[in-house]
Amino acid sequence: MNEDKITEIFFLADEFCQIFNQTLSQRSIGKTDKRSLRKPSLSESEIIAILIAFHLLQHRNLKHFYTQFIAVHKKGDFPGLVSYNRFVELSQRVVIPLTMFLHTMRLGACTGISFVDSSPLLACNNRRIHSHKVFKGIAERGKSSTGWFYGFKLHLIINDRGEILNFSITKGNTSDKNKDLIMKLVKDIFGKMYGDKGYISQPLFDALFEKGIHLVTKIKSNMKNILMPLKDKVLLRKRAVIESALDILKNVCQIEHSRHRSFNNFIANLMAGLLAYSFLDKRPSIAVQTQNSNQLTLWR
Repeated sequence: MNEDKITEIFFLADEFCQIFNQTLSQRSIGKTDKRSLRKPSLSESEIIAILIAFHLLQHRNLKHFYTQFIAVHKKGDFPGLVSYNRFVELSQRVVIPLTMFLHTMRLGACTGISFVDSSPLLACNNRRIHSHKVFKGIAERGKSSTGWFYGFKLHLIINDRGEILNFSITKGNTSDKNKDLIMKLVKDIFGKMYGDKGYISQPLFDALFEKGIHLVTKIKSNMKNILMPLKDKVLLRKRAVIESALDILKNVCQIEHSRHRSFNNFIANLMAGLLAYSFLDKRPSIAVQTQNSNQLTLWR
């Protein structure tokens, strides 16, 4: 990542924070504690930029990134740097701005072709479930295609360009075909949505169809075979695009690790990782060009 990318991230974050804080102050009710009016030397936009840069530069340790890279090589860009412990405290304050920044400025637009999937976010190794205390009462055990896990689930919808359309974080035992959850996720989505066998549900299909969304999935071995248009068959095979996006989110943007010390840190890390993904120059995508009703051309 070059200097221009860091500048772009900071500029967009700063523009958003100014509007967000102005709107928040206008709509606040009651008196504000004077201590909360004190502004730290490191602004919210600078904290957001540092968190996103950490994920984009693919560093594995936030403390080393902050103390050995930002504090040494980027001190001129961030003159108000604080100690690392203070930075961790301040990063918890930007959870809401981070989330709103992602929702209002960095989500993609629906193109009529969407892909839906979920992925577990492990809170700890299964052998340490009984001794894990950070997410006690929040995380739950769940089961994915790779086996049992303890933690949360990321439910994700992307378009054919690899852009995130919507997402949700739930407990690990939440079903993929939870109708209430999916209906919230598809609020601004239309056209066809492709998913795996975990989304097979007649009530869910009917609810989405009434909203103008055609859910397309493969069938299970014990289900009656049905005719499917060639276009849907081809696009269903391209559903791996969302699996690639989830792989990038986990292994490049590092939205998953087991070193969290609080729930706020977990959310801040997750939102920063999702934002970092939106700033990637290359994302998994497919280019679709329909020539006529019977032909479909795809490039990966």
